[in-house]
Amino acid sequence: MTSATITDRLVELSQRLIGRMRGSMAQANVLVSMFFAGMNGSVVADTATVGSLLVPAMKKAGYPASFAAAITAVSSTIGGIIPPSIMMIVLANAGGISVGALFAGGIVPGIMIGLLLMIINYIIARRNNFERSEEPFSLKAIAIVSYKSSFALLIPIVLVGSVVFGIAGVVEAGALTATIALLVGLFIYRTITWTNCKSAVVRAFRNSAMVFIIIAASGPFSWLLTSLGAINQLEMWLLSYTHNALLFALVLVAFICLLGMVMDSAANIIVVGPVLVDVMVKAGYPDVQAALVVVVGFLIGSVTPPVGVAFFTAGAIAEVRLEKVAVAMLPYLVALFALLFVLIIAPDITMFLPRLFGF
Repeated sequence: MTSATITDRLVELSQRLIGRMRGSMAQANVLVSMFFAGMNGSVVADTATVGSLLVPAMKKAGYPASFAAAITAVSSTIGGIIPPSIMMIVLANAGGISVGALFAGGIVPGIMIGLLLMIINYIIARRNNFERSEEPFSLKAIAIVSYKSSFALLIPIVLVGSVVFGIAGVVEAGALTATIALLVGLFIYRTITWTNCKSAVVRAFRNSAMVFIIIAASGPFSWLLTSLGAINQLEMWLLSYTHNALLFALVLVAFICLLGMVMDSAANIIVVGPVLVDVMVKAGYPDVQAALVVVVGFLIGSVTPPVGVAFFTAGAIAEVRLEKVAVAMLPYLVALFALLFVLIIAPDITMFLPRLFGF
């Protein structure tokens, strides 16, 4: 998808949809991440791809480098929540949960996160008098750009739809959409060369290898935690708060936030994720809701200092000190963890679409 320069078209479409709103480039940053999420499923890839395009442009337009890095990192969490999501697939396989159900359940939370970030963007942009696009909102211009991007937008629909409706498994859907992306890049956009194909395969191999290395390392680590009795103690500790639903939700959010600050999100989801899902199921929550809460929570952790990988990536792209990025991210992180609390106490948000699709 990236090799076919589809991301460039998504940026143009997002900017047209935003129009002359104050802080238009920051809003487009979030919107691009929402579109890109439907094609990638990786927080780091979202940060690197969208950041390399928009962070330099935002700095040139007068945005503080720390703010540009912060919104790029935070909005990239949508890349792992709106389906398809790599971490959803990993957790679903570990916990025996339907991937299609998780994909369906992740749509509403992903959109809610995007809208929440855009609201905060607007407030900050008004206070700081950030730029706004000189291009007026135009339905004709949107229609033209949408037509140019139509094949790009078709790909996530094919990918997610084939899994949610049971037409194909995850592997088959991945192969199908990769083939479609290749054909679109070769014959419609005509932007893919043999060199692009080779580099895309190498990147895909490296990304897959990183996940498998973490999975391989998590096996002995999980065995060690179980042998020491740490897993049982964790379950008993969390279940001791289930007598009060609000208190349980607060403790769970705080625990996820703490782990996100000291461990990588992938390791958290693989090692601790199944335990937390099991605890929530024992506490009376649906397994799909439990899995989505875990995925959303730990993906938010991918941007929390001091070890958030997206936090480091965005800071490196913006060439700014990490402590400045951390300060700029604070209002976004508070809002995201508040939303996570809402996802726990309001199951209909995550369960509406899975139930609608018959899961």
